[in-house]
Amino acid sequence: MLPGLATTTDSLRAEVTELLQELIRLDTVNPPGNETAAAELLRDYLAESGVESELYAREPARANLVARIPGRGDGPSFLLLSHTDTVVADPAEWQVDPWSGELRDGEIWGRGALDMKGEVAASAVAIASLARDGFQPQGDLIFVAAADEEVGYDFGLSWLCKEHPDAVRADYALNEGAGERVEFAGRPFYLCSTAEKMSSPFRLVVHGRAGHASMPGIADNALVKAAPLIERLAEYRPALRLEAETAALVEAIAGQRLEASQALDLARGLDPFAAELLEPLLSFTLSPTMISASERQNVIPSTCEVVVDCRLLPGQAQAEVEPVLREVLGEGDFDFEWLDGRGGTRSPFEGPLWDAVQSWVAATEPSAAAVPVCVPGFTDSHWLREAFGTVAYGFFPARTMDAQLAARLIHSADERIAVEDLELGVDCFRHVARTVCG
Repeated sequence: MLPGLATTTDSLRAEVTELLQELIRLDTVNPPGNETAAAELLRDYLAESGVESELYAREPARANLVARIPGRGDGPSFLLLSHTDTVVADPAEWQVDPWSGELRDGEIWGRGALDMKGEVAASAVAIASLARDGFQPQGDLIFVAAADEEVGYDFGLSWLCKEHPDAVRADYALNEGAGERVEFAGRPFYLCSTAEKMSSPFRLVVHGRAGHASMPGIADNALVKAAPLIERLAEYRPALRLEAETAALVEAIAGQRLEASQALDLARGLDPFAAELLEPLLSFTLSPTMISASERQNVIPSTCEVVVDCRLLPGQAQAEVEPVLREVLGEGDFDFEWLDGRGGTRSPFEGPLWDAVQSWVAATEPSAAAVPVCVPGFTDSHWLREAFGTVAYGFFPARTMDAQLAARLIHSADERIAVEDLELGVDCFRHVARTVCG
C-alpha cells in the first residue's frame, strides 16, 4: 500500500503523509462514527510490517484497533493512544472538501488532521517502522486507535478498559492533549499535558407557573426567573489557585515561584496566548451553554432548565464547589443537580516517561524545555489512569504550525496539519518507545 516501507527520514515522511490522507478520506464523524473502516485500514497497513492487530467492537461498525509488539516481559509497557472518530464538518465553510486529505503547501487538509487522525497516523507509522527495524522491547509496545472519544457513548476506550482490560493495560502512555512549541519570555517550551480538568456539568431547574402568553401578569415566567441566575454565574470569578502543573509551568517561564494572581498578570504581560493558556487553569470555570423552556410560543413556561458546562481543577471535588455555587446563585425557586463528573486525573511529571519526553526535546531543540501543563478539557487518558494507574501524558509535538492557529482550527473549518509536524511526531514516538520500553 505504501512505497518503500523503509525507515529513512524521507520514506517515513511519505509514509505518514499517505496514511493520514487515507484516514481523512474515511468519514468517521461521530455520531454515527463508523470507525471500523479506519480500524481495518490500520490493521492492513500494520500487517505489511508484521505488526499483529486485534479489532474489538461493542457494535460491528464501531471497532477499536489494538496493535502490539510483544515485549520480553522484563520491562514496562508503553501505549500510544489515539482515536479515529471526528466531529462533524460543513463543506460549505471549507476551502477544500473536508474529506479530501488534500496536500497543499506542505499541509494535509481535512477533518481530523489535527484532532486526531494526524496522531493516529504518526503512532501507526512509529510502531510499524520500529517493527521493520527489528525492535524487541522489554515490555509490550502497544498502539490503540479507539472509537468514540468525541461523544463518549461507551464504544471506545472506556468500554475496552472494562471489557478487555488486558488488551489496553499499560504502565505508560502518550495521547493527545499538548505538544505545542511555544515561546514565552524569549525561550522555547514544549507543552506536555500531565493532568486534565474534570468535566462536571450541572443543571438548574427553575420553577414558575404557566399561563397564556397574552396575559403575562397571571403567570410566573420561569424563563425570566432564570435570567438573573445565568447572569450571576457569568459574572462570578472563582478564587485563583496554582496546582502543581501550573506552578511548575509558571516557575519555568518566570524563573521563580509566583502566587496565582501574579502568574496571571505575568501571562497577560507576555502575550495574549499565554493568558489564554493559563487563565482557565487557575480555577474552576462556568459556561452556561443550554437552555430549554416552553415548547409553545404562546405558553409561558412553568419550568426552565439551564445546563452549565463546569470544569473543575484536577482533584477538586463537586462537594467542595457546590456550596460556592449555591452562594453565587443565592435564594430562589430552583433545583440544582450535577449531571456528570468525568476526568480530573493527573500523572506525576517525573519518572521514565517524563525523562523520555525531556530527552527527546533536548535532542531535538537543545535550547528548549518540556514543561507540564493541565488540559482545560479532558481526554481518553483518564480512563487509563483510573483503570490501571497508567502514567499518561498528552504529547504530540508540533513546531511548524503556530500554536494559536492550530487551536483555532481544531473542530473548525479548514483543519490541517503540517507534514513536518507529522514527521516530528513519528520521530518523537519512536524515541519515547525505545527509551521507555526498549
